[in-house]
Amino acid sequence: MTQTNVTWLTQEAYDRLQAELENLSGPARQEITERIAAARDEGDLKENGGYHAAREEQAKNEARIRELTEKLRNVRIGTPADDGVVEAGMIVTVELFGDEMVFLLGSREIAETTDLDVYSEHSPLGAAIYGKRVGETSSYTAPTGKVIEVTIKDAKPYAG
Repeated sequence: MTQTNVTWLTQEAYDRLQAELENLSGPARQEITERIAAARDEGDLKENGGYHAAREEQAKNEARIRELTEKLRNVRIGTPADDGVVEAGMIVTVELFGDEMVFLLGSREIAETTDLDVYSEHSPLGAAIYGKRVGETSSYTAPTGKVIEVTIKDAKPYAG
């Protein structure tokens, strides 16, 4: 699996997402289907606000199911190697604009399970440092067009 299609998650985040998927695929889907059927029984669908609201909720529910299914299909759970190479699942310390910044590199889905800031490895900063070693300097272009240099000071596996 490559960096672009793998989502690193803690066991806690994985369990939470799996439970959400099971709820959305089962009880939540059934409840929405029942609301659509009840609203349809009321008659004229053109002016039936309850029907249209339930259909919109159904579309959102199905989109989240697809998102979670794809995310959980390509997931890696566990601790990365402590080899000083920046990858998902690492607590990274960088120097940015002369200040040190510490964050967890990984999926935004784990942000609820930690007090650390979480940056995706697909973000400009995350992509710039992914695969680099402690001591290396990299750069990325900010949305403003400014090139920002970042030096990797430390990279340790996240233990949870």
